[in-house]
Amino acid sequence: MINKALKLIILFIILFSCTPKEQNPFFLPYTTPLETPPFDKIKKEHYLPAFKQGIAEQQREIEAIANASEEPSFENTLEAMEKSGDLLRRVTAVFFSMNAALTDDTMQSIAKEAAPLLSEHTDNTMLNAKLFNRIKTVYERRDSSDVTPEQRMLLRRYYKDFVRGGANLDESKKARFREINKELSVLSLKFEENILKENNAFELVIENNQDLAGLPDPVILQAKETARERSHEGKWVFTLHKPSMIPFLQYSQKRELREKIFRAYINRGNNSNELDNKENLVKIVNLRIEKAKLLGYKTHADFVLEDRMANTPAMVYDFLNRIWTPAIRKATEEAKTFQAMIDKETTAFKLEPWDWWYYAEKLKKAQYDFNDEALKPYFKLENVLDGAFTVANKLFGITFSERTDIPKYHEDVRVFEVKEADGSHIGLLYTDFYVRASKGGGAWMDSYRKQSAMENATPLVYNVCNFAKPTSENPTLLNLDETTTLFHEFGHALHGLLSQCRYTTLSGTSVYTDFVELPSQIMENWAVEPSVLSMYAKHYQTGEPIPKELADKIDQTSRFNQGFASTEYLAASFLDMDWHTLEEPVDSDPLAFENSSLSKIGLIPQIVARYRSPYFAHIFASGYSAGYYSYLWSELLDADAFAAFKETDLFNKQLAESFRKNVLAAGGTDEPMALYKRFRGAEPKIDALLKRKGFN
Repeated sequence: MINKALKLIILFIILFSCTPKEQNPFFLPYTTPLETPPFDKIKKEHYLPAFKQGIAEQQREIEAIANASEEPSFENTLEAMEKSGDLLRRVTAVFFSMNAALTDDTMQSIAKEAAPLLSEHTDNTMLNAKLFNRIKTVYERRDSSDVTPEQRMLLRRYYKDFVRGGANLDESKKARFREINKELSVLSLKFEENILKENNAFELVIENNQDLAGLPDPVILQAKETARERSHEGKWVFTLHKPSMIPFLQYSQKRELREKIFRAYINRGNNSNELDNKENLVKIVNLRIEKAKLLGYKTHADFVLEDRMANTPAMVYDFLNRIWTPAIRKATEEAKTFQAMIDKETTAFKLEPWDWWYYAEKLKKAQYDFNDEALKPYFKLENVLDGAFTVANKLFGITFSERTDIPKYHEDVRVFEVKEADGSHIGLLYTDFYVRASKGGGAWMDSYRKQSAMENATPLVYNVCNFAKPTSENPTLLNLDETTTLFHEFGHALHGLLSQCRYTTLSGTSVYTDFVELPSQIMENWAVEPSVLSMYAKHYQTGEPIPKELADKIDQTSRFNQGFASTEYLAASFLDMDWHTLEEPVDSDPLAFENSSLSKIGLIPQIVARYRSPYFAHIFASGYSAGYYSYLWSELLDADAFAAFKETDLFNKQLAESFRKNVLAAGGTDEPMALYKRFRGAEPKIDALLKRKGFN
């Protein structure tokens, strides 16, 4: 036994040795509270060495599993795989979070170097014949062996992932498969990087205050702050970030300026410059077609949808068409209404896409005496977040308390400890809400560490959004869409936080793409319920709760402009499916293909698809290829699920416990429809969705 003094000497040598490996925080156990990432110690130069070391370590672990002399078993094969790659998981989780939320040229350069290394490592694992044979042996014995339902799902996941990862290909096809994956990993990064740079490059600089006509004072003040930050002192700047762009489109009376900012937004990645994405997306599409063919699938969509609730392209198209017909009819009526409004003005013109937001806002004001700016004073960011916490507490009994002792990567980040009603620890939630040039657009959730009972790991979850920063005069005040976005991402966070799975591979949000949006979208419902609004929507100056008439107007206007909202989303969903049901490589202009796709469904010219191909990051730089329809599919689920609460009690404890147990805690431990039916008692019906949108 080593005595205490000798132990201290050894520890001192380990901690203060000057070798590069030991200076890298990824190589040492985290000594932070709750073993959180030591952001205060992590530097950019630490990432690549940690990636390389992590890959090497996991490769050794995998080789040991593959070459084991013992008969393959669940424990020595599947559980051993689950335990492998700890270092690689840690650096991957931190790096890709930072590359999305706090990136720069150096981070993007590291990403480009790391992507092919990670792709090669994945292929080395998936194409390891000895390893696959062991997994296959255990999989084929699943009916005769004593495995739990969760273990059965893990077996199925591993076996299918290996088959879909090329394990059954011959050697020549495996070689090409590797090349394709490596190319795709780099192309996706480049695609997303170009969009970020296009977003940050555009500025609508206003020098004459007459060009601010129609804009509310808070919007003008925010533009002035943006101008100051961008060295345009004494001017006003609007950007392509939505907290800046959307209010401009809603309120600016300067039509030519609305057109300028709108065109800049829809032409990102389509400016025939070094940031153009047309060639990138064609390469991605063609490589995906080739990969699908190698694996024996007709199209990339067939490959993707094999593991989805809507498991064939025909099923997805049928679902989209059922909503498209009433949506486009409603959108056409809305366009006629706006055109009639324009025709009554002094100078009539034809309604164009950059006019839609403006006239929709005017009509809402005329019909309901209501606009987004009237709501904002009641949606102070901190109050909205408290509202989300309150809903979670009333549903699940959990609490949120801020921790100031947890290392953070940026001053905007806040960290909250999540506990059960009895005070026991659940996990941590990091929030990063303010827009900045180093952050990608949109909003998202992910984890620094996923929950795993086998590893005794509690979840470290984060939410990222892009809300306007506080100004010198006002706190951050959200519009209604931003408010529901916060609740949406918080729903994803709950999915990760309340997970109770044994295995990391199945825990939290590790579910089918068209099921993963259910926990997030159902939370949006509580955000706008009048009784919930009264809990958190309080005027930022007076503290008075939102007036009943305003809360009622939120409900009254919930179906306003739904033709537009549904149509622009559906158009992007059809475009995604059309790209990914191609059977042969693209050999024409991608915009010609896009125009043909949108013309085929009859998209009216006054509406642009929510995402045009050159900036459709969901499908060309993220995990939603042949899956953008998933938001609507999950909306079908959430409309049906929330109806159960509306029929009884918004905070029905029995229902909430069932939702927590069968959806949030269950992760991917069973088929999604089986989980849903355990909660709801039946498969979802489309009626609630059509009613919500005002289409029936």
